[in-house]
Amino acid sequence: MAQAEIGIIGGSGLYSMPGLTDVQEVAQETPFGTPSDAYVLGTVEGKRVAFLARHGRGHRILPSELNFRANIYGFKQLGVDRILSVSAVGSLKEEHKPGEFLVVDQFVDRTRHRVDTFFGNGVVAHVAFADPVCAQLAEVVTDACKKAKVVGKRGGSYVCMEGPQFSTKAESYLYRSWGMDVIGMTNLQEAKLAREAELCYVTVAMVTDYDCWHPHHDSVTVDQIVAVLLKNAENACNVVREAVAAMPKDRTCKCGSALAHAILTDRALIPVETKKRLQLILGKYL
Repeated sequence: MAQAEIGIIGGSGLYSMPGLTDVQEVAQETPFGTPSDAYVLGTVEGKRVAFLARHGRGHRILPSELNFRANIYGFKQLGVDRILSVSAVGSLKEEHKPGEFLVVDQFVDRTRHRVDTFFGNGVVAHVAFADPVCAQLAEVVTDACKKAKVVGKRGGSYVCMEGPQFSTKAESYLYRSWGMDVIGMTNLQEAKLAREAELCYVTVAMVTDYDCWHPHHDSVTVDQIVAVLLKNAENACNVVREAVAAMPKDRTCKCGSALAHAILTDRALIPVETKKRLQLILGKYL
């Protein structure tokens, strides 16, 4: 039986979800290891949600150290079918100001050291990823920004870099020349794995500052960034609450059948151990 219907991933500055009732913590173990932290389950606006601090409470885990597979699989174990991912980003365009939110719809991958698929070990699957964000969920979140009186723009491209260092100016200028909107270190792998797990996924990108291309970047102090982070976290909680309240009962997207035509491997040749490990994801197709 599902313990939650909506998953919430909190990024930098958002390590807990105020306003939850009937709260309990659930420590999950998955076939892919241990998630970043215990999932905090509770009720918001009459709906059961599961909150996960992406970097662990106390911010202990580097972006490149995140066990993305365990984090997404853990949500699947809890019965979640939609994930709202909240993430701090740097802005690559003057128009995206610190304190504003962007509901991105595209990603570009600049990472090098990450596992970002559940497949392999005897099973091959290729999911469609032209539109990496669930359109139904993006619409709900964009409307939620309006209700929460937060500037939340719909659409934009998120370049996902390896980190943990920030960009060089040459890189920042390059991404701007590509037309990228924001830069972060975590969301693309989540989006890929959510699609493979047939979960709806959306990124709420919270702009904390301008990336190093900006002429006044060097004059921004850590105190100023922290102040924006805290305000963003408060706004994110309000947006999430509004989104959860407005979440439609039925999924009208194709996320829930992403694997229907994606598995290439002869079912009879998939190793027993792989079938067992992926039962939660592949079971209905095997």
